[in-house]
Amino acid sequence: MQLVVARIGRAHGIRGEVTVEVRTDEPEIRLGPGAVLATDPPEVGPLTIESGRVHSGRLVLRFVGVRDRSAAEALRNTLLIAEVDPEETPEDPEEFYDHQLVDLEVVTEDGTLVGRVAEISHLPGQDLLVVERSDGDEVLIPFVHAIVPEVDPAGGRLVVTPPPGLLDPTGEETGDGDGGGGSDGGTRGSDL
Repeated sequence: MQLVVARIGRAHGIRGEVTVEVRTDEPEIRLGPGAVLATDPPEVGPLTIESGRVHSGRLVLRFVGVRDRSAAEALRNTLLIAEVDPEETPEDPEEFYDHQLVDLEVVTEDGTLVGRVAEISHLPGQDLLVVERSDGDEVLIPFVHAIVPEVDPAGGRLVVTPPPGLLDPTGEETGDGDGGGGSDGGTRGSDL
């Protein structure tokens, strides 16, 4: 199983270093020196991490064979992909890998079927579940504990308590019981 663990940003300095947008909750494991990562686009890689450090709150990496700013800048927007055992799970029980969430049935607390998780969209502020409904429409559900209080990969489902209007494609309340209250919660972690 392959997971996207980072996206390469801009070049940092003149010696081939790059900033990266980390997309894993385990950067010390996935992005450590010696790690060999596949890439998207594939023709750029594989890339081997030579060294890494944190600078001003951002991870900065150097890859074997990338020695100047031009070579580093050519890697911009490349996705870094790690090979992961499909049976592996994160240490924190509140974190999930994308492959654990995709294709789970999404239901409300009262058991009303919402749809199935088609993919996870990783945004800078939080992750979103892209849920495909039976009519082919999609709904985006913030992956926060207040809205997604129960995730059961073994049972093949997750439970949502959506705020009013979240499940209505027009953004208006329908009064059909799909809504529910809740305050903003902490983002649940997940790898790509």
